[in-house]
Order: sequence, then C-alpha cells, then structure tokens
Amino acid sequence: MISKWNYLPLTTDEHILETELASKYANCTPISELLVQRGITSVDEAEKFFHPSLKDMHSPFLMPDMDKAVNRLNKAMGSKEKILVFGDYDVDGTTSVALVYKYLQNFYSNIEYYIPTRYDEGYGISLRTIDEAAASGVKLIIILDCGIKAIEEIKYAKTLGIDFIICDHHVPDDELPPAVAILNPKLEGNPYPCPHLSGCGVGYKFMQAFAESNGITGNELESMLDLVAVSIAADIVPMVDENRIMAYWGLKRINSNPNVGLRAIIKICQLSNREITISDVIFKIGPRINASGRMQSGREAVELLVSRDFADAYQKAKNIDQYNKDRKELDKRITEEANAILERHNETLSDKKSIVIYNTDWHKGIIGIVASRLTELYYKPSVVLTLSNGLATGSSRSVQGFDIYKAIDASRDLLENFGGHTYAVGLSLKEENIPEFTRRFEKYVAENILPSQLTPQLDIDAYLTFAEITSEFLSYLRKFNPFGPGNQKPVFCSRGVMDFGTSKLVGKHLEHIKLELVDNTSGKVLNGIAFNKGKYFDYIHTRKPFDICYTIEENKHQNSATAIQLQVKEIRIPNEIPG
Repeated sequence: MISKWNYLPLTTDEHILETELASKYANCTPISELLVQRGITSVDEAEKFFHPSLKDMHSPFLMPDMDKAVNRLNKAMGSKEKILVFGDYDVDGTTSVALVYKYLQNFYSNIEYYIPTRYDEGYGISLRTIDEAAASGVKLIIILDCGIKAIEEIKYAKTLGIDFIICDHHVPDDELPPAVAILNPKLEGNPYPCPHLSGCGVGYKFMQAFAESNGITGNELESMLDLVAVSIAADIVPMVDENRIMAYWGLKRINSNPNVGLRAIIKICQLSNREITISDVIFKIGPRINASGRMQSGREAVELLVSRDFADAYQKAKNIDQYNKDRKELDKRITEEANAILERHNETLSDKKSIVIYNTDWHKGIIGIVASRLTELYYKPSVVLTLSNGLATGSSRSVQGFDIYKAIDASRDLLENFGGHTYAVGLSLKEENIPEFTRRFEKYVAENILPSQLTPQLDIDAYLTFAEITSEFLSYLRKFNPFGPGNQKPVFCSRGVMDFGTSKLVGKHLEHIKLELVDNTSGKVLNGIAFNKGKYFDYIHTRKPFDICYTIEENKHQNSATAIQLQVKEIRIPNEIPG
C-alpha cells in the first residue's frame, strides 16, 4: 500500500520566523524550515536546540512529592534500614533499577534489587514479593517503571511496616496508592515541565534530588546517562525538552565510555568501531536487553548492567544475545500464525477497524512484538492475547494519532488489570470476557478513530533538490540528533529524480533497489537504497523521472570518510494513485 504523502506548508507567521532564522542559517533554507516545524522561534532557541546543555535540566524538586521521597530515603539510610529497588522486566524497568541501585551503592550497602519474572509473577509488585521482602527485613521499596496502580499491594505492605516510593510514568487512575511519595510526571495537575520522562528518567531525577539534598557533587550520576538514553530510545518517549538533553549526553557517553554491561552488548552487536545512534539503541541494543525479560528473567539484564567486570559482562551479554536469537525465531513463527488466522477471516476483518486475536499457546514474552507487527501490516489498532496463569494476558499497539489507552479503559470493567501509554497498553482478563471485550473494543475504535488514522501517512518535512544537499546542510542536519517522537528524523521529498544508469536490484530475491540518482539541479550522483521496492525497477531503469521520499543517512566508521545514503521510504511514479 502506498502511503498518503502529506506536506504542510508553513503559515504566514511561521514564514516570518523562518525569515528571522534564515539570517543565521542563510545558506540552508530547509534547515530554517525544519527548526520552525519543531517550535523554534529564535536564533537563541535554535542554538540551544543544536547544543543541548545539562545546565538546562529542570530542578527535580519541581516534581510534587520529590521532597517527601528524598526525606524518606535519607531517613532509611540514616536508620540503616534495608532498601529494595524493584522494577519492571522491560528495558525501561531494568535500566531504571540498574541506575538507582548502582548509584545508591556508592553511599549505602544495605540495599538489594528485584525484578519479577514475566511468567511466574507477571507485571508489577505482587503480594508474594511483599511477603518475601518483609521476611528479609525490607522497610523501604523504591519501585520503578510500575506501581502507579498497585493500590491493594501497597496497602498490604503498609500493614507489614513497608513504605513505598513510586517512580513511574504510566497513566494513573483517579485513586492513587498510599505510597510515601509518588513521582510521576503524568499525575493530573503535575506542574513538572517535562511530562514525558521515561521510567528511568524519573529514577534519574530522584537520584539527582537525592544528590542535591546531600550536597553530593561530581559527575558520578551524569556518567549514568547512558542508561537513561537507552530507556528513552527503547520506550519511545518524546525526544523533546529534558529527554532530548539526557539522550544527547547519554549517547555521548555510549560512544566514549559506556557502562561496562552496555560495552559488552555493543561488542556483541558489532558496533564497537562506529558511531552509535539512537537507531542502533532501538534496533540492536534495546531488543537484546528486552530479550532477557521476554525469554528468561529481567534480573539477568540488571546483573549485566551493574557488572563491573568486562569478562563477566561479556559472558552475560552472550547469553542475552542468544535469548534475542530465540526471541526472533518465536516472533517470526507467531506472527506468521497470527497472519494465517487473520487471512482466513479476511472478509470479516476487512469490515472492522480493529484486531483482537487470541491463542492459548503463544509465548507471553513475544505478543507485544506481534501486536506491533500486526498494527504495521494491517494499519489497525491491535490486541494480541495468550493464556498465562489462568488469564488471557496481552499487549496492544496503536496507529499514529489514536489513543489505545482510552479505548481499553472503556472496557475496564471486563479487565483484571491494565496499564500503559497512548500507543501501547498491557492488559489481562478472564477468558470468558474476550468476546465481549472484542465487541466493545471494536465499537469504541469504530466510533472514535478517524478515517485518516486507518491509512498510512507519510509526513514530508521539506522538499529538497540535490543541489541543496551541501556539506553545510549536512552539518546542520546532524545537529538535529538525537531523533525520536516530537523530533523525528526529517523526511524529505525530491521530485523528478532519475536513474543515473547504474541502479541495480539487490537482495536474496532481488527485492531491493540500490539506487544511483540524479536530478536536474546539479551534477551530483546520490546513492540510495529502496528496501522492498523491486517492483519499481523496470520503470526506474527507463531513466524517466519519478518522485522519492527519503531520510538522509550517514555512516561514519572509524578512520574513514563519512558516506551519505538516501534511505528511500517510498517511490511514486507519474500517475500512480496513493492509498
């Protein structure tokens, strides 16, 4: 399916801003346009955007309850109470636990960490874990990347003399748990300037406040921004404001002197001799850390990330890499099975705006990935369920612009538990409730989703000629990194490009095109790659003009020149109908 190509020209007011910015970036008009699209209104703001500074981080004490959290932690340490650091089993949770545990270990020894198993215990804190914590003398639990809905569990913990500090970023309910402190930038009325922190980001702000309250100086905490950057990338939180600052400096750390565990994963991923980007974290580093919790235990990921010995870390990274290979095989098989089921019911599916699919034998750790695959393939909000501990347990993913959290919340009376974000929600329910949930979910989606949200959209940031792709343009474009939601990698459109005569089909099945392109604005020949676009090759080979949408990729290996390549997302030949 060809996406609808969208280009939204600047408004009159935005053109005025662009003109002002052009006084600084006169030779790069597209750069000024990109800045205005990102809400930049002055040269000073542009320079701050291009040069993220840790000095522009917000005070952690702007977050409600931060003083209570710090006071309770200081009290625990002063009284030599046993502290447990608890977190979710995904990338955000394990990086959160690793950061808080490792940082506090510098000042306090009576501290342990715990990650629940996805299969035996499930998501979040359990009564069993609280009982075990009480039996071992724990008096304070710092819970990270979960806990905002653990009302009954935290009530129970209080009867056993255990206090909780919640560091979460998931959407809360109206009723909140009776914790000593709740650090969550998504709480209603929360004035914290950056509401989209990752779970690890919330943990980082807590440690920042702890350091400030105790007069701790030095860069020990800043050296852990590599873990925050991994969480930001893997959890796909908006790459704006404080998140962008932490991701920027975290990436610098990853590329210069990363955490020992991350260094081991980097070696396993064969990324040691090149500049590591947010894309590398999303597609290579993050999935390996996640595979530990998906296939075995998230505790192994924390053990890796707190390791101080490279040989030990490398062995752990090899184990986790094998989990990732196993995960890929399961992912492929289950996705194929899900597609086969949906194809058998294609007539019914075509009339629906959503997908709910259930199989008792599917692997619980993979269904979130399968939900993402189905959403990409069918472009519909998707829920994938399997059987776990007597309940239908699953994950959901959404299409751009549609709030799947609200869709699932509309059926909360049918659910045993649920939680998440706008585009991804975990849930569990009794098997007998699946038919009614499916009906209600479809009804909500059908009544609330916009027709445009059911069609792939490709948003174009700027039109470019090849003559405009200069070294100065590329230099400024690099400064837009790191990319993510709210600051996506710019998508450009060039019209009337032609084959230089040397483009060719590549790939095992000749499904991709290695492009060498020219346009009529310069004598430049630009290299490109168009994955799974082999059907266009016969037309391209005629050397007639066509349009392309693409991102600009740069590869810089150690001791070698930087090479650019157009990553062609879509090709449009004359008279081709989109959609």
